[in-house]
Amino acid sequence: MKVLSFLPLLLRRPCLRPAWLSSTLIRATALELVILAGHVLIYPSGLTPERRAPASPPAPGTGTGTGPEEDVRTTPDTGTAPHAHPAPPPDSDGITRSADATVLPTAAGDRPPVVLLHGFIDNRSVFVLLRRSLARHGWHHLESLNYSPLTCDIRTAAELLERHVEEICARTGHREIDIVGHSLGGLIARYYVQRLGGDRRVRTLVTLGTPHGGTAAAPLAGAHPIVRQMRGGSDLIEELRRPAPGCRTRFVSFWSELDRVMLPVETACIDHPDLDALNVRVTGIGHLALPVHPAVASAIRQALESDGAVAGTPGAAPGATPGAASVA
Repeated sequence: MKVLSFLPLLLRRPCLRPAWLSSTLIRATALELVILAGHVLIYPSGLTPERRAPASPPAPGTGTGTGPEEDVRTTPDTGTAPHAHPAPPPDSDGITRSADATVLPTAAGDRPPVVLLHGFIDNRSVFVLLRRSLARHGWHHLESLNYSPLTCDIRTAAELLERHVEEICARTGHREIDIVGHSLGGLIARYYVQRLGGDRRVRTLVTLGTPHGGTAAAPLAGAHPIVRQMRGGSDLIEELRRPAPGCRTRFVSFWSELDRVMLPVETACIDHPDLDALNVRVTGIGHLALPVHPAVASAIRQALESDGAVAGTPGAAPGATPGAASVA
């Protein structure tokens, strides 16, 4: 496990630390309130599932799409995807996997699809800025999954994610995808990767303020089953501590010392001997700012672009010693 500590130089001077913390905490709290107000306004726009982009028409005589994004074509009588199985009935989430789907080749150099997974009592609208940033920098396959706010079990949500990922792979022709999960969304994705065999599909999992070790925040909300599962020492958290030999997914976990939802703040770090995990410390912002701050978005792009680059370290050369970055 690698841990990046980006304490600014000021924090190393004890006489200046209290003043720096108080002013930074005030700014971070003000930013959290602004983000919360903005998110309340756009929250209704994310209540409905996103609409998928229409498939590109096949080129004459080739049977493949002409655009940069390839999609799945279905042929009633001929053509089956590799390792296809008889089509099952629609799952509870409405996804039907077709046994006669022909997976088209993906464009050369095309990046894997990115699935964005929101946190507790939230929806896909939380990623509107991050999604825009990724799209501007060349990510063509961006998808969000809304799980019900009435979901009472992280394992059930992870199974829904599994079906969603399989549908995306079948539709796009990609064998692997990346996932960015905020808060609870990161925990759902980790359970899918680590306990449901999702490491065969997920190349990189980026988590933002996710309670990997369990959090003691919101004690009055303990009546909700999912909140209880996010507590330290819960059956689910202990299950994630079990050995995971051979896990192929790369984990990048962003955590902030001003995240008041993570108690203690270090619980947002991944500490597991079998996982390839990079913990990235972010300074100066809180929990709600992690999925919307431009500096974090830049670090996420770096994490998704290369297995060798250090997230949050502009200009890091392959093989270079991990550097430091600060979000102020």
